[in-house]
Formats: sequence, C-alpha cells, structure tokens
Amino acid sequence: MDLQSYDQFPLPTDTVGPVADYLVDGLEVDALMYGENPIGIQLPATVILKVVETIPGVKGDTATGGNKPAKLESGITVNVPLFIHEGDKVKVNTETGTYMERA
Repeated sequence: MDLQSYDQFPLPTDTVGPVADYLVDGLEVDALMYGENPIGIQLPATVILKVVETIPGVKGDTATGGNKPAKLESGITVNVPLFIHEGDKVKVNTETGTYMERA
C-alpha cells in the first residue's frame, strides 16, 4: 500500500522472489517501480519476527554456546541461541538470513 495515497497494488510471488520469506503484516517495504508498475520490493536491512516454533532449551545448554533451529512467523527457519524460546521476538538480517539479537 502506498502510504501517501493509500493505493494498494498486488505483487505476484515471482516478482517478490525470495524476499517473500521475510514479509509479515505491517512491515513497511519500498516498492521498486517501472513507470506505474511495481517490479519488486526492497526490504529493510533487518526485520523483527516472532519465534513460533523451536525446541525448548535445557538448563545448562548455554555452557556450550550452541544454536538451535527456530521457525519464525513468516515461515523461515533460522538458527538462534539456546536461550531463545517460542514467543520471543528476534531481529534477523534480511541480506544474510541470520539471527542478530533478541528484540
């Protein structure tokens, strides 16, 4: 949606490409336009996403400093530290697809 005119325009999945993995409701992105037609989007450098599924950490796991996979609300899976739990929000780098910090 254009935040100035509130015009909405659809973007086909093939136009959006792999950045679709980071899209969630309310995320502001820049649309790349060719004339009047949107041809893609540019994500912010980082996004904050909620962890919807991950294995629980066990007491003492942090001694090894390991990681575990976590599924995020957008559907992507990233490796997060063992202290991250379901419901936590994490900051993810959209260029590398990696965990940065707890949000």
